[in-house]
Amino acid sequence: QVQLVESGGGSVQTGGSLRLSCVASGDIDGDIWMGWFRQAPGKEIEGVAAFYARSWRTHYSDSVKGRFTISQDKVKNTAYLQMNNLQPEDTAMYYCAADRLVGRLLDGRASIQGRGTQVTVSS
Repeated sequence: QVQLVESGGGSVQTGGSLRLSCVASGDIDGDIWMGWFRQAPGKEIEGVAAFYARSWRTHYSDSVKGRFTISQDKVKNTAYLQMNNLQPEDTAMYYCAADRLVGRLLDGRASIQGRGTQVTVSS
């Protein structure tokens, strides 16, 4: 089974940027969605962004539209989440995930997911 490993988290000030990476141990292609969800302490899981590998359809949550961009490097089997203009409310553990159903990915029930990378935004 494909494994996902995230990196790129860290601490930034409000307005800063980070780029998360998610390396897949195998090919991510075909009939599958890949993306990110996040969870902050005491808060519900929030699906952040995802793309459909076969046709490059994308999904973004309203809270990150215009600030976050998801992308993929097929050669490197890597997905990226470029996060700009970060706000304190973006502070959370970010998980990379993959599933055939985007709904399962976005609510944290994906069949494949990584261990997460922490993003902290200070005001």
